[in-house]
Amino acid sequence: MPDFVVVTVGGRNREPSGAGRVAAFVVRWLTTAVAVWVAAGLVGGIHLEGWGSTLAVALILGLLNAYLKPLMVFGSLPALVLTLGLFLILINTALLALTAWIAGKFDSIRFDIDSFWAAFWGAVIISLVSFFLSRIINPKKIAERVG
Repeated sequence: MPDFVVVTVGGRNREPSGAGRVAAFVVRWLTTAVAVWVAAGLVGGIHLEGWGSTLAVALILGLLNAYLKPLMVFGSLPALVLTLGLFLILINTALLALTAWIAGKFDSIRFDIDSFWAAFWGAVIISLVSFFLSRIINPKKIAERVG
């Protein structure tokens, strides 16, 4: 006999299909691209040219956020607790700087960050824009509708 009971209300406990997951990924990717574009427009030390570069930078940043950020958060748990989570801003700054470094390895991606402070304010703006856009355009709901 199981030790737990799963209650499904309104049939929303199912996993999205493959098409739903792809749709959610594309929405998150485009949300990040818009956030990077806004940050490049607002922060003078961030240089970004063209939509191709914007999409490539958003893809690199999204992959780093998906795979590297959880390790960085786990490794910095004491600092996160001591700063009440504000250390996340420095983690996001480091990931944005790493994104610029990786993008610099490709001739076709035109993305550059001039200084720590440009990366810092860019990370703050990207986080805020992504947060607000994800509240307006919910990738999970889109995934449920598609699949």
